Amino acid sequence: MPSETLAPVLKSVVVNAPRAQVFKIFTEFFGGWWPSTHHIGKQPYETAILEGKVGGRWYERATDGTECEWGSVLVWEPPAKLVLSWHLQPDWQYDPDPAKASEVEVRFIAESESSTRVELEHRNLERHGEGGAKLPEGVKDGWGTIMDIYGKFASEHAARSSSGDILTGTPVEGL
Repeated sequence: MPSETLAPVLKSVVVNAPRAQVFKIFTEFFGGWWPSTHHIGKQPYETAILEGKVGGRWYERATDGTECEWGSVLVWEPPAKLVLSWHLQPDWQYDPDPAKASEVEVRFIAESESSTRVELEHRNLERHGEGGAKLPEGVKDGWGTIMDIYGKFASEHAARSSSGDILTGTPVEGL
């Protein structure tokens, strides 16, 4: 493995909603906002799932029911933050070895009673070995797109829920 530490990838978005609601939308409706273009399975994508507990899985499910692991929940501290292990290697294949997994931390920071900044930090990329040096470039634009999609989804659904409409999306499974 390379001995030098790679700079983390940092992205953020502001959502006009209280912190607890923004955390809930991120985690409980993960499949409702995760982009179908960002999957690794060989079969057509159906949904992405984030199990809300330490040790919970982070994975995708295809239309035929097959699942592809992405990692697991390392830290679960609602509504402040969550940390996920990222087991996808530079070739976008899953490696179960925790020594080869980077981390994705998502922090939910109240800017006011009705506004929350969501900060994503993908760090420890050097753990992916020689190919890890390519990961920052490989994930930088992807995380930017994903955070933009999440921000729009969360803002839209926060506004709907404050007007009495029900959130849509795939609720968390496995709890």
